[in-house]
Amino acid sequence: MPIQLICASHSPLMLTGIEESGDGEQSRFFAAIERAAQQVRAFEPDLVVVFGPDHFNGFFYELMPSFCIGLAAEGSKDWGLSGGPLKVPRDLALECARHVRGEDFDVAVSYDMKVDHGITIPLIKLTGALARYDVLPIFVNCAADPRPSLRRSRLFGEAVGRFLKGHGDKRITLVGSGGLSHDPPTPRLDRTSTKIARRLINKQEPTREELQAREARVIQAARDLVEQRGPCLPPNEQWDRDFIDMFSAFDENALDSITDEEIDRKAGFGAHEVRAWVSAAAAARVIDPVSIGLDYYGIVPEWLTGMGIMSGRG
Repeated sequence: MPIQLICASHSPLMLTGIEESGDGEQSRFFAAIERAAQQVRAFEPDLVVVFGPDHFNGFFYELMPSFCIGLAAEGSKDWGLSGGPLKVPRDLALECARHVRGEDFDVAVSYDMKVDHGITIPLIKLTGALARYDVLPIFVNCAADPRPSLRRSRLFGEAVGRFLKGHGDKRITLVGSGGLSHDPPTPRLDRTSTKIARRLINKQEPTREELQAREARVIQAARDLVEQRGPCLPPNEQWDRDFIDMFSAFDENALDSITDEEIDRKAGFGAHEVRAWVSAAAAARVIDPVSIGLDYYGIVPEWLTGMGIMSGRG
């Protein structure tokens, strides 16, 4: 069964044209993601499966699942993205949900999933559009405590992989979106004002002005980080390299042992998104024991993030 695995960092700051702090690292990342996109075009998938996070744009504390499969999905308009529907094969998505429930994963389903830049950036960068290919969007809760453990995220990915393996007539690209180390100023429920807490709990469509104000705060935080001012932790290259080594070997015991406390302390709040990488790779490895290689790694301070791209082919 032909499969392709691509795990890639995203940062919405890559969409802003923010001034570069280094010696061409932005260009090196864009060249690397374009090479990955060329691989997708050459592979010509029948289905793209994206495991990705959300940043309180589509999923809220009023009802926060650990995992959710979209039976229909719409891209949000955060960070100037145009939004629009994804091309979701509804019957296949429902079949997948039924399969993983049969494996004792009580996955949520959505007939109106809102996916933000955590899923739309990789789709746009790797395929050129939100609806070029059939897409199965799978949300993994990486931002809202309590989160599924790394072990549970891996086992969930394996269950999805067993479902996909039963569709051996399809060429499948699996994408893990998120990570590596980064500590964006995403609000935390236990450390914020009552007004912002209500936004994290109650689903609401932000106005254009509210989105712009939110995004301006992130841009300012990035500029402050470049100047070595808080509040965001800087990307942690050593943590990233250690994770890359574990992930390349797909050392299940080492990956399973990563705790939320370690991530918060060493890698930053945003690094919880490595769960999406683990789920995607676990799904791929059930189908075919792919060898996972590092295609790119670099720190882009003005994007707040340790940026990585890893891939495998079966």
